[in-house]
Order: sequence, then structure tokens, then C-alpha cells
Amino acid sequence: MPEPTSITNTPPSPPITVTLSTPQHEPYVPDSQNPPEFTWQSVLLGALLGILFGASSLYLLLKVGMTVSASVPIAVLSITLFRAFSRAFGFRRATILENNIVQTTGSAGESIAFGVGVTMPALLLLGFEMDWIRVMTVSVLGSLLGILMMIPLRRAFIVKQHGKLPYPEGTACAEVLIAGEKGGSTARMVFVGFGIAAVHKFLTKACKLWSDEPSQHLYQVENGVKSGLPGAELSGELSPELLGVGYLIGPRIASLMIAGAILSYFVLGPLIAKFGDKLPVAVAPAEKLIGDMDPGALQGSYLRYIGAGAVAAGGIISMLRAMPLILASIVSGLRDLRATRVAGAQAVARTERDMSMRVVLFGSLGLVLTMMAIPALGLGFNIEGLLGALMILLFGFLFVTVSSRLTGEVGSSSNPISGMTIATVLMTCLIFFALGRTKTEVWSTALTVAAVVCIASSNGGTTSQDLKTGYLVGATPRSQQWAILAGGLTSALVIGGTMLLLNAIGTHYTNRDLPKGKLVIPQDAPSERAGKPHEDDPKVYRVVHVRKNDKDNPGVVPGRYLVAEDGTPAYRTDVPIDRKRREMDNDEKAPDPFTAPQPQLFSMLIQGILGGTLEWGLVILGVLIALAMELAGVAALPFAVGMYLPLSASSPIFVVGVLRWLADRLRGKPISEAEAETSGGVLLSSGYIAGGSLCGLIIAMFQVLPKNIRDALDLSRLVSAYDPRVTALAMFLVLAIILLWVGTRKSAPEETPPT
Repeated sequence: MPEPTSITNTPPSPPITVTLSTPQHEPYVPDSQNPPEFTWQSVLLGALLGILFGASSLYLLLKVGMTVSASVPIAVLSITLFRAFSRAFGFRRATILENNIVQTTGSAGESIAFGVGVTMPALLLLGFEMDWIRVMTVSVLGSLLGILMMIPLRRAFIVKQHGKLPYPEGTACAEVLIAGEKGGSTARMVFVGFGIAAVHKFLTKACKLWSDEPSQHLYQVENGVKSGLPGAELSGELSPELLGVGYLIGPRIASLMIAGAILSYFVLGPLIAKFGDKLPVAVAPAEKLIGDMDPGALQGSYLRYIGAGAVAAGGIISMLRAMPLILASIVSGLRDLRATRVAGAQAVARTERDMSMRVVLFGSLGLVLTMMAIPALGLGFNIEGLLGALMILLFGFLFVTVSSRLTGEVGSSSNPISGMTIATVLMTCLIFFALGRTKTEVWSTALTVAAVVCIASSNGGTTSQDLKTGYLVGATPRSQQWAILAGGLTSALVIGGTMLLLNAIGTHYTNRDLPKGKLVIPQDAPSERAGKPHEDDPKVYRVVHVRKNDKDNPGVVPGRYLVAEDGTPAYRTDVPIDRKRREMDNDEKAPDPFTAPQPQLFSMLIQGILGGTLEWGLVILGVLIALAMELAGVAALPFAVGMYLPLSASSPIFVVGVLRWLADRLRGKPISEAEAETSGGVLLSSGYIAGGSLCGLIIAMFQVLPKNIRDALDLSRLVSAYDPRVTALAMFLVLAIILLWVGTRKSAPEETPPT
């Protein structure tokens, strides 16, 4: 799983039933057998589940900056669905290798969603369009490149390191598949959680029967004087998907996140509000007086820079911690590749058949040349494009190797993909800066390099984990490699489209607080009509991106503007990754913003290094806080993520993290990793996440419906006599009680396998 990786923390793995230390590896399905494996139904089901979990993972990532691993839920769903089809229609029973192909194909969706979600929105922050060609190409080519680059490493990491690299999630997934082959594992709890979450989300967001994000200021203003805790408020997004995330990441990481949130929102924010309340001038980078700011404005103007500095430092520290292992991985990987070259040519056993290295080599080169040939990616056949292509190949193979090895060593739940991407951004920008390549066009190239490397390293780790599962159950590596390529392609196409759709739905146009004077219109500026709530405006305007310290438009607040042909601003585009107004011009609530910290961080680093606009003072303050946490023995990255994310995201995650601690104490220690990964609470949480995220995604699309239909769904008038915040807390408590009850139950006994 890529990147809750950097912020999730699973308890130490208990003894597992699939033994890794046997001197002679004996897979569950021996090499002498050749049951059905790469079948059309297994690839199709895997692709559909990958799209489903990929779309929900993208929605979740944009809200809270994290995803959760989908391999085990997909394996459980595969076993259950194939078993149901067999009983209902008399089909033959699916083999364990077919179920393995399903989870292999589907696992690509979540890892691609992470890479796309943390990088592509940064285009808007850098002053570029997030167009279809760019998003789709980066999504597809990055995912395929990561898979291809990992294939030569299979023998080195999976075969030769068997018994040394534990691959905790891959091993647990193998146990689930073996248990399913024997008759165990059921997805009933996943479906139950999905249904409960979908109903809760619909009643909350579409019917508006209760508040979706209750909040309460912790200060009062009387006669211009603030009392209490100025600049602070309590808030919580009481959604089923955050409840599921909190349960899965557990109490330790949830506690670190809320600790960072407390420092940011109840210490630093109130300090800024207290000491800046009477200042007669605005303090950069803010555009208005501190005394006029609410807690949200304080977060957007100051706290996000501090949090971004802490996140960057935490990601780099996580990389430095793993540096000895990274160096050892590279050295041992190259050594093992040389040692297995001859053996690889002679290996003809079914369980040792990999894709041809010619496909890997020419496929990787072809993908990079394709990137250079597409102008929208910012590469091209010039010096910047050549440098970008070389860096993609170099950093891509480096971090795919690192990600694949770290997944085997510490599991995907601790794989620092964010740290690798931060390192890629820094090295890329520093190389361009050293060569004097700092034009704004190069910013796009730097982000493209980072995006492709991020997606590739994320998918490389997932591929490594899948191949370990296949090695334990006796799969054919070549079949798995083709399966995850198919899953990567289908998931990338849908995830890229979902990214663009979510951005379009979350964007609104405002004609308030526009800059005075006229803006300079670039010759290649595209044309566009205004969107909601000004769809009735028939005029066509030119699009002008104003960046920080823009020499052509000095003194203008950065943003995306629609201007008349003479340069007069008509609208500002309020995009979800850079939300400025909570209400639209028609006084309706603005669509939900994207609150993931990574796009803001990457754009800040690129603009700061290449454009010289980094808010160094605030960023360095965040770096020092992260260093202080590390020196105190506290993991800096989850603490920093808590500092950056809105309090509304961290608070429910913490509450349910504590709930997980209580459930585990009442339930008792699991006897195996498979039991831990398939417990009722974990499966119900997976259902909560999928149901809440997908229903939220569908409801977000309701913005395209006519207003009279949306008004008909709004049932808030039926409960107007009740406080919506109290109702929201009560319904969240119902979800939590259900999860606690299910989480404390022992695993159900294994079913008798159908005959």
C-alpha cells in the first residue's frame, strides 16, 4: 500500500502460518500442477475491483492525504464473489491462482491513486492547466514503468531473499488466499460496511439531515475584544471513511496525528492570533490583517507553510533512516541480478517464468520516449526534456528498487513513498537550478519527473508485494506480471479521469475580490466560459494564470483568472486544491476542497527553488519542529501530517484509533497475520472506506444536476428543530458502536468448502 505507508503503523506482526524460513521453498500449488490461472474472468474481476478501490482511494487521498491497502479486501471479495457465482450458476470453482490474479490485477488501483492524487493537483498551484492528456499520460506511463522496472528484481528480492525479507502484507494476503481455498474467509463484513457507509453518506451529504463537519469556535468576540482561545476551533468530519481509516491505522499513529494537530491548531494558531491581533498591517504571506482572520484563514495563511516544512522534513528523515537499507538493497540487488542471469536463462519451471527482459528494456525506453514526444508533459526533445527523461530513468529505477526492497523489509505500511517523491523533487529542482534552467516551463517538467517517479515507485512496491504472494501460493510470475500491467492500465485510465472530474466538480467561479486594473494575457492563453454559479454568462473569456511575484502582473493575488479581451478580470477560478471561499456567489456552500498536504508541498518546493518564492521562515520553523520530534524519539512524519491536515480530519481518526485499541484489548491477540487482516473490524472498516468514499464521489457529481433536483433531495427542513451538530455526533456514535461490536468478535469458524 503506498502511503498510508508513510503515516500508518501496523502493530508488530504476530507469528504467521506461511513459513518463510524453510530451507527449500514449497509453494501451496506445486510446480508440477498447472491449474487455471490467467483467465478472462479473473482479469476482468480484478480490473473492476481495482477501478472501484482506486476511485475510492483517490477520493480519500484528496480529503486526508492517505490511502489504505486494498490487496487483502480484494482477495477476500474475489474468494466470496467467485464462490457465490459457482453456487448460483453452477460454474466451476475458481482456483487459488485465479483468486491471486484478481488481487494482483486489482492492487494496482490504490497505488496509482496515491501517485496521481499527490502530484497532479500541484499543476494548478504552479499555474498550469490540469489537462486530460497530461493527467492520463502520466497516470498510465508511470504505472506501467514501475511494474516493468520491478520485474528484473523479482529473483533478487523474492527468490534469493526468501526467508530473509518477510513481506508482511504479501504473506498475509497469501494466507487469506490459502484459507479461502480451504473454505475460509468471507466478505460479508465488507458488504455490510459498504452498505452502512453509503446510506450514512447519502443521508449526510445529499439529504443534509445532519452536519457533515460540525465545528465550534473556542473564542468569543464582544466589542471587538476576543476572549477564550482566539484562533482556535473544535471540528470533525464525522464520515464513515475517516472512521474506517482511524480503525485501520490504529491508536499509535492516530495519537501522533492528533498531537501534531493540537500543536498546530491549539498552540501555534492561537499564538499567532493573540500576538498579531492588534497589528495594523498584514504580515506576509497573508493578504489581510491577522485580527480579521478566522481559524481557517490562519491555517491557509501561516499554519500550512509550517506544516509543509514539517512534512518535508519528516519525509526526508524517514528516507535517511532507511538509507543503510536502501544502499544495501541497491548493492545486493545488482549483485543478485548478475548472479541469477545465467540461472534465469535456464529456468523453465512454471513458477520461475518471468516476462522477457526484452519487453522490460524496450518497454521502459519506449515509455520514456513517449513521454518526451507528448508536448503537454513539459519534456520534449530539448535539453530540459532530455534531462527530465534521464532523471525519470535514473530516479525511477532507484526508487522502484528501494520501494520493492522496503516493502519486503517493513511492509507497504511503512514504505516512505512521500519521502522518495520529496527527494526526487529536490534533486530534480537542484539539478535544473545548477544548470540555470529556472523558467516557469521547467516547473512543469520538474513536476512531471516527480509524478512519474512517484507513481512508478508506488506501483513497484505493490508489484513486489503481489509477486511475493504469488511465490508463496505457487503462481506463475509471468501471468501475474501481465495481470498487474492490465490492472495498471485500466485503473490509471479511470483514476486519471476521476481526478479531472473531481477537480471540475469542485471548481466554482467568483466575481468577488477581483484585482483592480488589467492583466497581461499570454498569446497562447486558452479560452473558457464561466462555470457555476455563473453558467448563464454566455461570454467567452481568456484564462490567465498569475503566479507569486508575477513580473507581468505585479501585486496581483496568485490564482487562475478569466479576463476579457482587454485584460479586465471578470472571474477568479476557485479550484478545490486552493480553495479561497467557503461560499459561492449565490451564497450556497462551496464544493468540498482537496486537503491533501502533498500537492501543496511539492508546488511549494518547485516554486521555492526554481522561482525563489519559498516562505523560508515558516517552512524552516516546521522543519525544526520535525527535528525536535525526532530528537525526542517521536516519529516526525505522522506528527507533521497531523500539523498540516485540517483538525476536522485528524480528530475523528484519533477517536476511532482509540476505539481500535479498545477492540483489540477486548478481542485478544490474533493467532496469525491472516486472522488480523481478515478480522471483522478490519473488513468492516474496509467497507466503511469504500462505501463512504464511493458514495461521496457519486454525490460530488450531483453538482451537475439541476438545482430543483438537488433541492428535492435536501431534507434538512424535516429536522430543522434539532441541532445538526448533535445529530451528527449521534450518528457517528452509532457507526462507532457497530464497529466496536464487530471488532471485538472472534473470527468466524471456517466454512466447509463447496464440493
